[in-house]
Amino acid sequence: MASTLSLPDEVRSAAVRNINQGECFVTGDADQSLSTILGSCVAACVRDEVARVGGMNHFLLGEQSHAARDQFGASARYGAFAMEQLINKVLAQGTGRKSNLRIKVFGGGNISASLSDIGAANIAFVRRFLADEGYQIAAEDLGGTFARRVIFHPESGRIFVKRLDAATGQSVAREEMVTARAKVIAPPSADDIELF
Repeated sequence: MASTLSLPDEVRSAAVRNINQGECFVTGDADQSLSTILGSCVAACVRDEVARVGGMNHFLLGEQSHAARDQFGASARYGAFAMEQLINKVLAQGTGRKSNLRIKVFGGGNISASLSDIGAANIAFVRRFLADEGYQIAAEDLGGTFARRVIFHPESGRIFVKRLDAATGQSVAREEMVTARAKVIAPPSADDIELF
């Protein structure tokens, strides 16, 4: 994997779609790249090598805490749903053959000393999930004490990672915590209220 400073023309000229927490996107368009910024979160890039179709997800937590109430249920911000969603979308748009998939994973940094190491839990989750499903990780850039920007060009399969400076990492950590608090611990929805 190369630094984003040396992006090839086909990647540099492609339209960039940003993948935020809880999102997943799949394409085979040669004019489309996918990008995300990760702190303790993890993103997977899955590509059907034969169909030249691929996608990226971005999940906040490997698994839902039993203590947390989530009004959205099995949301893509949790690893199991995010991974199944991405793999199934790539299979559906590709050849449908699991043997043609190449999977690379990124993120899981411990970017804030004041927080528990959520990144390590996310790394353990994604490795266990893929092993349990019979997939091998083709490449990874996981852990560390920094945030990263990942750019994926699904049609060519090229991935570029740039490790970000400490100030950017702290900003990413703050954003992740705000999102985690806003989405994971949510008040009951109107559907949880039964009128009689």
